[in-house]
This record gives sequence, C-alpha cells and structure tokens, in this order.
Amino acid sequence: MIGNTGEQGQFVLPLGNPSADAGPGDSYDDFTFRAAAWTLSAHEARPGHELQFTSMIERGVSLARSLFARNSVNVEGWALYAEAEMVPYEPPAGQLIALQFRLMRAARAILDPMLNLGLIERDAAERILLEEVVLSPAMARQELDRYQFRAPGQAGSYFYGYQRILELRTEAEFALGDDFDRRAYNNFLLDQGMLPPELLAEAVRTQFIAR
Repeated sequence: MIGNTGEQGQFVLPLGNPSADAGPGDSYDDFTFRAAAWTLSAHEARPGHELQFTSMIERGVSLARSLFARNSVNVEGWALYAEAEMVPYEPPAGQLIALQFRLMRAARAILDPMLNLGLIERDAAERILLEEVVLSPAMARQELDRYQFRAPGQAGSYFYGYQRILELRTEAEFALGDDFDRRAYNNFLLDQGMLPPELLAEAVRTQFIAR
C-alpha cells in the first residue's frame, strides 16, 4: 500500500488446521471442491479483496483512507457484498455454496458475541456450526478458536459490514429512484477507501446521492 511499484498480493488457502493434531477429521474440506471456487474467488479476488486493494493503489486513494482508516467492517463487508453481487452469475452449485458461506458469516455475528458474553457454551456453538451451518469438524474448531482466542469480536464484522452496505444502497436507491446506477454506486464505495461505516454513509449521502 506504500510506494507500490506493481507488487501484487498473494492468497494462500490452507488445507488443514495448523492448531489441530493432524488426525482424522482435522483436514478442511469446506473449500477444496470445485463449487466452492466461485464464491471463494469472488471474496478473495475479484470483485472482492483483490479489486478493493488494487483499486485503491491505481486510483491514488490517500494513505489516511487506505491504511490508517482500515477496519474489518469495511474490508470484510465489501468482500461479502462482492460475493452476493456475483451469485446471479454463478451455476446452481456455486450459488448454494455462496449461500452456505453467507450463513456461516451470519452465524459468526451471533456466536462470537454470545461466546464472549457467556450466553452460550462452546459445545452448543460447535453443534450449530456442524449441524446447521454444515462446516467440517476442523473448520468448526477453527471458527470457535477464532471467536474465543485468536480474534474475539472480529468475525462479526463480515455480516455487519455487508448489512451496512446493503442498507446504504437501499437508501440511495430510494433517494435516486430510476437515476440510481448500481455500478456507479459500487465504484463510489471503492473510491472511498476503507472508511468506517458512519463516514462511508456520510460520503454516500453528501456526495453520491447529492450529485
């Protein structure tokens, strides 16, 4: 993000849980099959994170907006929004996995705070991830470790950020009516860098809708 002369990001997809004992059931199978590639690419590559970061470099977004303002609600909210934007163009199997992954993000938004507030036990949260979200045992354990130890509070940013972008888009659609341009709206969001939700909403209202 600073002094970039053409360097590109690189994404690494782990095939096992490093914190597990590498025994039976410790390997992921949640994103190693063909149908998962659609929404995974939409999230990590384009129009998700790769487009998000590359566009900031190419468009000269300030360091204040691209680096110092960085927050998970904006970053992960955009990537989940990008997944949703691509669903109509994916085959049925890809759409199914996109919806499952969105369900996982919704579960995160509920289970992470509940675990940290003592409103649910780990075993009960694991049952939800295994039986209702249909994650692999390795993925479920990794999710629970993430909520409780590795990054408490962060996992809920995906679905929260996604909801804020949709709410803001709905507001813009009502305000502009037939003049609303979905592509222009998406490009405007990218132009703003990584502003937190309140400042992003202010920009949409005072600049995008106004002009």
